[in-house]
Amino acid sequence: MELKVTTLEGKEAGSVQLSDAIFGLEPRADIIQRCVQWQLNKRQAGTHKAKGRAEIWRTGKKMYKQKGTGGARHGSARVPQFRGGGRAFGPVVRSHATDLPKKVRALALKHALSAKAKDGGLVVIDQAAIKEAKTKALIGNFAGLGLTNALIIDGAELNTGFATAARNIPNIDVLPIQGINVYDILRRHKLVLTKAAVDALEARFK
Repeated sequence: MELKVTTLEGKEAGSVQLSDAIFGLEPRADIIQRCVQWQLNKRQAGTHKAKGRAEIWRTGKKMYKQKGTGGARHGSARVPQFRGGGRAFGPVVRSHATDLPKKVRALALKHALSAKAKDGGLVVIDQAAIKEAKTKALIGNFAGLGLTNALIIDGAELNTGFATAARNIPNIDVLPIQGINVYDILRRHKLVLTKAAVDALEARFK
């Protein structure tokens, strides 16, 4: 698959040959969905907590005698039936993480990249670097390229000025190649790869 390469200013900068083994697959929604669910499960904090009856500070003395009151037979006041009592089967601190084989994760990334390439949401630029770290200038560059909602992937090292200028722009994410992931690719309309990112991806899946 051949794709045109542009600069941030919108000028042509040649073309790049993309590997069909990475960008030319027929996207499978089931594999992508498994990976997204794995990511979302993994990032859940799991810090929710409710007190059970053993954690309530309240007397454990029997409320009243067992027989002769005409009412229900109650013991401890810490039980869930009473206001201020412990909660039955409440949430506890735990990990929500699930397992997903590495091969499935790698395949899901290929399918997410192929999905972007198939629907025209893939853009390749020569480099993600600017002379001055000015957000206003970068917004103008993005407007010229038609980027309002995009994930930008650079090589192993981000250009400091570019990352600084882009971090205040809504709906624009900038990540090094190590941070590329299925969820972030799908949540943005456009995927912008630098030539360094394309080379790194092809080396990774070789």
